[in-house]
Amino acid sequence: MQYIIITFIFFFALRLGSLSFSIRNEKLLMKKGAKQYGKFNSLLLTLAHITYYFGALYEAYSKGVEFNGISLFGIGIMTFAYGMLFYVIYKLRDVWTVKLYIVPNQRIERSFLFRSIRHPNYYLNIMPELIGVALLCNAWTTLCIGFPLYLCLLIIRIRQEEAAMKGLWDMQA
Repeated sequence: MQYIIITFIFFFALRLGSLSFSIRNEKLLMKKGAKQYGKFNSLLLTLAHITYYFGALYEAYSKGVEFNGISLFGIGIMTFAYGMLFYVIYKLRDVWTVKLYIVPNQRIERSFLFRSIRHPNYYLNIMPELIGVALLCNAWTTLCIGFPLYLCLLIIRIRQEEAAMKGLWDMQA
């Protein structure tokens, strides 16, 4: 269990680091006149993310799970997910936040990844991250119940983002 906890803390600390970057960007975006969309859903996603993480850890603890091959596979998936997170942050720079903000005349990222995969942060970071943390903890209940519930919120978020970005895509097409 010790290795699971240490790994969990490491990845959770990375997530908190990305959150501090997001908060800094939010403040800058608001100064530029950004409008926030999907505020309530953003709150629900934040709560769901924290609940999912700690639900997986609690499940591992309550079942006495020891670090195993599945845990190692989970670390591999999480490493990929966090690599994608930091790549997305690098590409989006000052407009990347965990919330949904749109700035007037906001630039649209058109690099290969963003042209190839719509919403790479959701599909290549968040979804693999959640799968990875469940595998790290061998948290099958969290994966089977928590993941689909989280996906419902994520689908709402994607639809909100699509609607908010529509005007930008039309102007920059």
